[in-house]
Amino acid sequence: MMQTIGIWIAAGLTLAIFSFLYKDNPAYKFAEHLYVGVSAAFAVLYTWAFDIWPMLVEPMFYGRGITNQADRFILIVPAIFGLLMLTRWISKIAWLSRWAISLTVGIAAGLGITGQIQGILLPQIQGTILPLNTFNNIILVVGVISTLIFFYFSMAHRGLIKVGARIGVVFIMAAFGASFGYTVMARISLLIGRLHFLVSDWLRLVP
Repeated sequence: MMQTIGIWIAAGLTLAIFSFLYKDNPAYKFAEHLYVGVSAAFAVLYTWAFDIWPMLVEPMFYGRGITNQADRFILIVPAIFGLLMLTRWISKIAWLSRWAISLTVGIAAGLGITGQIQGILLPQIQGTILPLNTFNNIILVVGVISTLIFFYFSMAHRGLIKVGARIGVVFIMAAFGASFGYTVMARISLLIGRLHFLVSDWLRLVP
């Protein structure tokens, strides 16, 4: 019974979202607001269940995962910074949230730079250093070098640099086209999934 009710609710909300193809209407607005509200509630519950509770509440108050009592007091520092972020909603003391936000942004920037270098830049350099003994390797090396030449603005694009930049434009456009095509295919796959749900699970026209 509960599964049947869930299928009807999902089908109704799906049709409400699809109704936007005709025009903006109250059914679409209801489904949109419901989706945003459920997503926000899920994010809050997920943060509490998988971040705040196991990483702050349990170690601080129950001592789980703590081998040294000094570590329990260290957790007070992130707890304070987390509370300072909530002062953003109180206008009189909203400036206190800047301390927590600046710390978070600084840590994220440091980790982001390290992650980009180790996860993207160095593997890209390593993957480009290839022997030019196959057609694929030649295309890969030429594509990377010509793309870098296109973004090299310290010299005027003349002569060989202009030719390399033009070749780089071709590779960039091909990459953009592939990325756009992948996005379209992903969206069409989602559409097919919802239509299959309506036809198979809801209307049961397809076994």
